[in-house]
Amino acid sequence: MRGADVLRYSVHALKGYPVRSVLMLVAMAIGVAAVVLLTALGEGARRYVTGQFASLGSHLLVILPGRSETTGGHPPILGETPRDLTLDDAFALLRSMHIRRVAPVVLGSAPASWRRREREASVIGSTADFQRIRYLKLAQGHFLPEIDPRKAAAVCVLGATVRAELFGPEAALGQWVRLGDRRFRVIGVLAPQGVSIGLDLDEVVIVPVASAQALFDSPSLFRILAEARSREDLSGAVAASREIIRDRHEGEEDVTVITQDAVIGTLDRIFRALTLTVAGIAGVSLVVAGILIMNVMLVAISESREEIGLLKALGAASGKIQLLFLAEAGLLSLTGALLGAGLGLIGVWIGRQLYPALPLAPPAWAMAGALAVGVGAGILFGVLPARRAARLDPIQALSGR
Repeated sequence: MRGADVLRYSVHALKGYPVRSVLMLVAMAIGVAAVVLLTALGEGARRYVTGQFASLGSHLLVILPGRSETTGGHPPILGETPRDLTLDDAFALLRSMHIRRVAPVVLGSAPASWRRREREASVIGSTADFQRIRYLKLAQGHFLPEIDPRKAAAVCVLGATVRAELFGPEAALGQWVRLGDRRFRVIGVLAPQGVSIGLDLDEVVIVPVASAQALFDSPSLFRILAEARSREDLSGAVAASREIIRDRHEGEEDVTVITQDAVIGTLDRIFRALTLTVAGIAGVSLVVAGILIMNVMLVAISESREEIGLLKALGAASGKIQLLFLAEAGLLSLTGALLGAGLGLIGVWIGRQLYPALPLAPPAWAMAGALAVGVGAGILFGVLPARRAARLDPIQALSGR
């Protein structure tokens, strides 16, 4: 019996029972499509989050108050520190030859109002270098001026959403808005930025750092952003930041320095693990599809006993009979896997149209793995029915027993 004959027999057997074949195809297709869609979602989330951090440049440092470490007893809370970060701490970092610029950050919220319109807004206090470090783009006007950071100035830059909700179609530049109990003149409007590192930059109002400290009546900083001169200077900038702050805080290292590369690496590992997890969960459905194929093939053997008996009576070896049923299971699982891969890719395309900001894309290993596991499960669970068919006695099979 030639390979073409085996294939022809398998196709004929599948066509002879269309409802049964369609059910098995659907089961396998759903399993493969689930793997493709879930891994595409995990990979898309990984690319989106890491892309948000990568957009800030490759040599960013974030200095946080409070030391993150592992000790006995209760875990420390990031931000608990006997000393706050101050403006003097921030600008002392510029003594390092590895650091190009710093941007102290004060963060809070306050009601923003213009005429009769009012809304709650996040208020960021910083300096002109905040725009350069965060790569912010302006739609109108200009950013915070180059002034002494210790002096307050009644100017602000609005996020795109804040500007739209307060001013609507009217011009915002030159207008005075009220933040809390203080007034600020609008000198710029940010281009739409979206969410970056957990903060929606379209929902913020940016003011000089000293003005924010006066607004919130607090001299402490939320954090310090620093930019190393180059990627090669990153490790030196981290060491210098710790040393400078330690010297200013009486020898106590009470800050945490986070590099962007470390954050990206950690997030990348987390999302890869999540992607593998959801792929494993979806892969269970492929095993279920394989079990369904086995059960249906066992039923098919009982319905094809006369054919099997005739083939054995004509001299077909047990190995050939086994090959026929394995080929049927393999053809069925391969067709279902390819159909599922196609459905999964269509689902990914639809997801991209609905959520263009999320770069959905199934990893290559997931596509190959889903196809391999699907076909493998079909063949593996087809072995038992094939062996049972091969062991049938030709006389009993021809008599229908």
